[in-house]
Amino acid sequence: MSTTSCLHPKWLIPVEPRATVLQNHALVITDDIISAIIPSEQARLQYPDAVHTDLSEHALLPGFVNLHAHSAMSLLRGLADDLALMDWLNHHIWPAEKKHVSDEFVHDGTLHAMAEMIRGGTTTVNDMYFHHEAVATAGLAAGMRTIVGCSILEFPTGYANNADEYISKAVTAHQAFAGQAGVDFRLAPHAPYTVADETFRKIIKLADQLDISIHCHIHETREEIEGSLTEHGKRPLQRLHELGLLTPQLIAAHVVHANDEELALLAKQGVHVAHNPASNLKLASGFARISAMQAAGINVGIGTDGAASNNKIDLLGDLRMAALLAKAQSGNPTSLNAAAALEMATLAGAKALGKGDITGSLVAGKQADIIAIDLSALETLPLFDPVSQIVYAAGREQVSHVWVAGKCLMQERRLQTLSLAELGDKARWWQQRIIQQIA
Repeated sequence: MSTTSCLHPKWLIPVEPRATVLQNHALVITDDIISAIIPSEQARLQYPDAVHTDLSEHALLPGFVNLHAHSAMSLLRGLADDLALMDWLNHHIWPAEKKHVSDEFVHDGTLHAMAEMIRGGTTTVNDMYFHHEAVATAGLAAGMRTIVGCSILEFPTGYANNADEYISKAVTAHQAFAGQAGVDFRLAPHAPYTVADETFRKIIKLADQLDISIHCHIHETREEIEGSLTEHGKRPLQRLHELGLLTPQLIAAHVVHANDEELALLAKQGVHVAHNPASNLKLASGFARISAMQAAGINVGIGTDGAASNNKIDLLGDLRMAALLAKAQSGNPTSLNAAAALEMATLAGAKALGKGDITGSLVAGKQADIIAIDLSALETLPLFDPVSQIVYAAGREQVSHVWVAGKCLMQERRLQTLSLAELGDKARWWQQRIIQQIA
């Protein structure tokens, strides 16, 4: 038997059409689907037996889509700060991962990150890491919509010894969770500088066979481009284009350093970009040309990257940062206005994942992936425009409710699927273990 509930916010922000704000409207949920958006008075009359929830000081909007994350790295938060990317990776992160990363580490770290994401309004995460079954299991336990990116490299880690073994483990994990609602898989070659041409060819062929997409770090630093020119005689994007990687099935993470010709190529090929403003700043990778990307017609979403390079998994905070950086980088204060920025964090991310038909906006027929933000706090008053207030003034602590596919994951700031106390204990346990092995 179907269950119907009605949410009555002060403002309903569906994201599409862009910049739309509805007042005195209710969102009707039947089981896991948004079945209608109608005036509140009509909803109370039409659905007298439904559960009606009044959110009198809240904005209701689609859940955020984190388009690029390394969730399990939440357990490495603060381990190696204030370093350049390659120093950070080669001398700190990769050695630490080789010592500590396991099914248990990834499961605990992913749950930790997902609790932080849910508390900040994220309902979908596009992850990239190892121990794929542990990521999927954590996602199912948390109730988040989880995209498991299966990392692939040429060199050995504690998870696999070579590219073929990484690929084999990715296929096994994908098969193990086939048909499981709420979990999808992607092939995730780490970056052009860690993956060989032949491996990229295998990945492209396999992705086509399995009908899954690809997720890869691309053009993150100037050093990456210089290294490619030295080793291959061409820039990474040109190399990847010649290999056939640049298609609408690719999510390119970062793309900090791209010239006009490369942006035109990305747009022509339908590649999606995951913009990671906080991580790019912290690692001094540079300033992605978001306004130019959007002007070229590229679909751009927002990612947090991992907590080891951010150090917050706070998509609302990164959304504000993305909007401000776009203005400064382009020299145009009208660039990436609040409504466009909010779309980046929701519908654009959903489209990049091939899920724009089920999430990313509040539209009848889509899955009920919804968040409520309480805008009654002093920090968001006075309030003239709720969309601007969410993007430029609201903090993640004002996210009060979260639903994924109609299931409530957080109610009045209280997590419903995860225990903060247990997650805190686990984090402290891992901290002591890591400290002991470093010593």
